[in-house]
Amino acid sequence: MKLLTKLFFTSAASVMLTWSALALGDTRPTLKIGYVEGWDDSVATTNVAARIIEKRLGYPVQLVPVAAGVMWQGVARGDLDATLSAWLPVTQGAYWEQFKGKVVNLGPNFTEARIGLIVPASVSAKSIDELNAQKAAFEGRIVGIDAGAGVMRKASEAIKSYGLSYTLMPSSGSAMTVELARSMNSNKPVVVTGWAPHWMFAKWKLRFLDDPKKVFGESEHVDNVVNPGLENKARPVVAFLKKFQWKPGEIDSVMLAIQNGTKPEAAADAWIAAHGDRVSAWLENAQ
Repeated sequence: MKLLTKLFFTSAASVMLTWSALALGDTRPTLKIGYVEGWDDSVATTNVAARIIEKRLGYPVQLVPVAAGVMWQGVARGDLDATLSAWLPVTQGAYWEQFKGKVVNLGPNFTEARIGLIVPASVSAKSIDELNAQKAAFEGRIVGIDAGAGVMRKASEAIKSYGLSYTLMPSSGSAMTVELARSMNSNKPVVVTGWAPHWMFAKWKLRFLDDPKKVFGESEHVDNVVNPGLENKARPVVAFLKKFQWKPGEIDSVMLAIQNGTKPEAAADAWIAAHGDRVSAWLENAQ
């Protein structure tokens, strides 16, 4: 009888704990995280962080694909709680200057980031100022991404600064890589706007053109930027984001998996499962 009584109370306690956990989960607000859909590093980083926030911290997450300008405005206004795609100080520097009084920068999730003009490693041009001499080979065009992106603004500046008689062609991140793949497979010269980290460097032999005038700036960092209200709304999430930072090469496998057809959530889950120690380090003091 004592055993049955003990089992009953143990079972009841377990049920109560489960109900309490569910109730707690129900009271936690859904967090909205903005990301740039055509940017592979943005997709990979955001999905890994979102899955950790959902599975380990218990906050529902809604991922919101937006253009860079809308992303910054959304975080500043509180329509978005955070973005993990803030390229600074150059690429999105104008947005930072506009909104820095209305957002909080929790620090970088990736260092040594870079933007610029990218070519196949096989072409003879080494610097942006050599492009005019090889205009025919490159068909006088630079294949770009979405028109509002920071790298596109800098590419327009580079055309003026270097006096290039080239046309900058807006498209999207995916369309740019399709054109790059077509050119690489045909062994044709091509110039594209691009950035690192990106899976294309793992797939093809590419390099950045030297930028003597530093139009594209030096190496950058990708930061976690949040709305000030997130501290009170989800304190453990803020603690996590302060520690969430990739080591060199870590993000590459996630980006490649997504590029090869794996769903972003599944690619994130696989990485998280294989790197428990890293995830635990990020979550230290966040529970």
